[in-house]
Amino acid sequence: MFLGVSIIADRFMASIEVITSQERQITIKKPNGEKITTTVRIWNETVSNLTLMALGSSAPEILLSVVEVCGHNFNAGQLGPNTIVGSAAFNMFVIIGLCVSVIPEGETRKVKHLRVFFVTATWSVFAYIWLYLILAVFSPGVVEIWEGLVTLFFFPICVGFAYVADRRLLFYKYMHKRYRAGKHKGMIIETEGEPELPSKVDIEMDGKMLNSDGGDTGFDFKELDEEEARREVARILKELKQKHPEKEMEQLMELANYQVLSQQQKSRAFYRCQATRIMTGAGNILKKHAADQAKRATQHDICSEVSVNDFSSKVFFDPGTYQCLENCGTVALNVVRHGGALTSTVSVDYRTEDGTANAGSDYQFTEGTIVFKPGETEKELRIDITDDDIFEEDEHFLVHLSNVTVISQGAGSDEREANHVDALASLGLPCSATVTIFDDDHAGIFTFEEPAVTVSESVGVIEVKVIRTSGARGVVMVPYKTMQGTAKGGGEDFEDTHGVLEFENDEIFKTIQINIIDDEEYEKNKNFFLEIGEPQLLEMSERKGGGVAFPCCRDVYRKVQGRDHPVPSTIINIADEGGEEVLTKKEEEERRIAEMGRPMLGEHIKLEVVIEESYEFKSTVDKLLKKTNLALVIGTNSWREQFVEAITVSSCDDDDDECGEEKLPSCFDYVMHFLTVFWKILFALVPPTDYFNGWACFVVSISVIGILTAFIGDLASHFGCTVGLKDSVTAVVFVALGTSVPDTFASKVSATQDQYADASIGNVTGSNAVNVFLGIGVAWSIAAVYHYSKGEEFKVDPGTLAFSVTLFTIFAFICIAVLIYRRRPEIGGELGGPRVPKILTTCLFFSLWLMYIVFSSLEAYCHVKGF
Repeated sequence: MFLGVSIIADRFMASIEVITSQERQITIKKPNGEKITTTVRIWNETVSNLTLMALGSSAPEILLSVVEVCGHNFNAGQLGPNTIVGSAAFNMFVIIGLCVSVIPEGETRKVKHLRVFFVTATWSVFAYIWLYLILAVFSPGVVEIWEGLVTLFFFPICVGFAYVADRRLLFYKYMHKRYRAGKHKGMIIETEGEPELPSKVDIEMDGKMLNSDGGDTGFDFKELDEEEARREVARILKELKQKHPEKEMEQLMELANYQVLSQQQKSRAFYRCQATRIMTGAGNILKKHAADQAKRATQHDICSEVSVNDFSSKVFFDPGTYQCLENCGTVALNVVRHGGALTSTVSVDYRTEDGTANAGSDYQFTEGTIVFKPGETEKELRIDITDDDIFEEDEHFLVHLSNVTVISQGAGSDEREANHVDALASLGLPCSATVTIFDDDHAGIFTFEEPAVTVSESVGVIEVKVIRTSGARGVVMVPYKTMQGTAKGGGEDFEDTHGVLEFENDEIFKTIQINIIDDEEYEKNKNFFLEIGEPQLLEMSERKGGGVAFPCCRDVYRKVQGRDHPVPSTIINIADEGGEEVLTKKEEEERRIAEMGRPMLGEHIKLEVVIEESYEFKSTVDKLLKKTNLALVIGTNSWREQFVEAITVSSCDDDDDECGEEKLPSCFDYVMHFLTVFWKILFALVPPTDYFNGWACFVVSISVIGILTAFIGDLASHFGCTVGLKDSVTAVVFVALGTSVPDTFASKVSATQDQYADASIGNVTGSNAVNVFLGIGVAWSIAAVYHYSKGEEFKVDPGTLAFSVTLFTIFAFICIAVLIYRRRPEIGGELGGPRVPKILTTCLFFSLWLMYIVFSSLEAYCHVKGF
C-alpha cells in the first residue's frame, strides 16, 4: 500500500511541477530605452514550495488525518495526529541527519534563502507549540471551533511571512540591496549589505520600475536573465566537444542535455519524482529524458522532407548563372532533369533573349528543343559568342526554358502529348539562365563582388572572390591584406593574411582564403576587413595584334602594405623613363588606347567580413534550452506514454556521472518493477499532466491518495491489533516511516546533486508546519463544527499526543540550533563538512529520533508519565 501511495504521489508531484512551471511573457525596458521580451514564472518559488509542493509531499499524512476523523463519526483518533507528529520527527531528525552524511568528503551545502529558512523553521516549531497549547492549555481535552480555524488560518499567514522574507517586502525594503545575475537560467539575485551602487539603476518592466533602491515590481525575478543560461549551455557544449571530439552531434547533445539538467536547480517535486521512480524501477528521469531526446533528434535528421511533387520531373538549369570571355567561341549551359519517373521521355524548349548584350553583335540568337530520353538526367546546349576588338562593358543575355512535355512511348519523334497524371513533368527553378560576357580587350577592373559578407565562425576557411570585369587581357598582379576591426587577428578570431593575386591572361577571377577561428560563442558579431591594392600590369597579351611588354613590378605588396590610404593609380608609362620622346600622332593614339586599357580598381576595394556565431551551434544551444524545462522531463502528454512507462523497466542507476547514457536494469530494478507494476498500470489511468496545465492530474491524484490513505488507516489499525501495538505507537513508528520513505530518497538525491541545501532540508521545516496547519487544522475544524452543530464538544485526549508534541518540540530546538552552528566557518554549512563533525551530527540526529520513538512508546504504555 505504501508503494501504491508513493507511485500516485509521484503523479501528484509531477502535476504540481507542471503547474508551478507555468510561465508568461513580460516586456522589460532597459535604462537605454531598449525593450526586450522574456518569460517569468507565474508561481513564486517560496509560495509554491509551501503550498503545492508541501501539500504534495505531505498529502498522505494530511489526508490520513482528515479521513480518520471523517471515518470515525467525526471523533478524534490516535492514528492521524500521531502520524503527523511522527512524520515530522522522522523528517527533522532522520532525513536531515542522512543528508548531512551523504555529502561527498570535503564538500558542504548551505541554505541559500536563509531568511525563508528561519521563517519556516520558526513556524514549524511554533506549529507544534500551538498544538500543545490547544490540547493542554487553552481548553484541555477539548478542541473548540476557533482553535481549529486559527490553526487552519496559520497556514496562509505562514506562507505570507515566507513570501515577505523571500521578496524582501515591508521592513526589508528599507535595507540596502542590489541585483546581480545568477548562474542558473533566468535568475536575478538580490543581495543586501553590499557596497552601494555607483548610481541608481532603473529598469522598467511591464510599466513598473525595478531599481537599486528596492522598489517593488510585483513580479518574480527567478526567470529574467536567459542570456546567462545560454552562455552556460554553450560553455558545456564546447567543453564536451573538446573532451569527446570523436562523438557525433546527437551524442554530444545527449551528454549536454543530461549535464545541463543535472546542474540546473530543481524543485522539491522533481526530487520526489526522481526518488520514487528510482525506487520503483522506473529509471533515472534525467538519463531517460536525455536518451529519448537524442533518439528523436537522430530520427528527425534521418527523416527527409518529402516534396509534394516527388512524382513530378523537374527540368531546370544547373547552375543558373554562367560567365565567359568574348573570345571563348561558345558557351555551354547545363540543363538537368530531376525527380519523377526516369522511364519517360521529356522535352523542353529553349530560347535566348537580349539583356545588355545584343543578338548578332555579341552572341548568336538560338532556339530549339532538348529531349531527355529514358534514363537521361543532363543535357548540354551551346550558344555562339561573337568576338570583337572594341572596349565595352561586360554584357549579359538570358536563356529561357519553356513548354515541358512528356512524349509517350511508341509515338514518333515529332509527336507529343500533354502531361498525364502518372508521368508529370514541369519546369523547376531556375528555369532561366543568365550568361555574362566579359570583354577581353581591356586589362580589367578589379573588385570584390560585394562590399560586405557575413560568415559563420564554424566555416573554418572563407573563400573571398576577387573578380575581373570589363576586360581580361594581360597578366595583372593585385596585392591584398587583412585588417582587423572588432575581430582580432593573430589567431584569435581569424588568421592574418596577405599576398599577391596573379591574374593570367583571360583569367576573370581569383579567390583569397582566410582561416576563421571557431571559439563557439552563442552571440557573436565581429568584423574585420580585406583590402586589395592597386593592380599592376606585367605584360599585355599578344593575342590580338602587336603586344606591348611592361617592366615587371617588384615588391607590389610592400607598396600597398606601407600606406593606409592608397594613392591614385599611376599610369604606366609605355615609353622608356630615360628621357623625353617625340611621338607621332599614330604613336600618341596607340599610347592613349593602351592607357585606356590599363588595369584599375572597381567599386568595392575594401570588403567587410562579419563573423557571426555558428548557426548550427546556436540552434543546438536553443534546442537544449527548450529541453531544460523540468516540467517537460517528469510530465506526460498522453495516456499511451504513461502506459508505456508503466510496463517498461529502466535502470535506477542514479550515479551523477557525466555520461547521460542509460544502463541496463539490474536485478533490483526488475524486482521493484514487478512489485509495483500493478500500481503503475492502475495509476496510468490518471490524466496526463499536459491536460488542463496539470490540474486534471492534480485533482484525480489527490482524490486517489485520499482513498488509499483510508485503506492504510484501517490496515494500520488491524496491524496494531494483530501485533498488540496501540494506534499511537503504530502511527509514530510504522505509518510515519512508510509515508516518509519517498521523502528520504528525495532529500538524499537533492543533497548530493543540488548546489544548495534548500531542497533537502529547507523544505523539511516548511512541510512540518504545513502538516499541522492543514492536517490538524482541516480535520479538527470540520469535527469541531460538526459537534457544535450537534450541541456537543469535540474531545481530544491530550495525553499521548501532547507528550509526543512536547518531546518533538524540545528535540527540534536542539536540531535547529545545531544546523545554525554548523554554518560557522570551521564547518562551512548545514550539510557535509569535515568528517568528524559530519559523523557526530548524524549520530546526534539519529539518536534524537530513537529517543523520541522510545519515550513516545513508553508513555503510550504508561511506563513514563505523560500529561
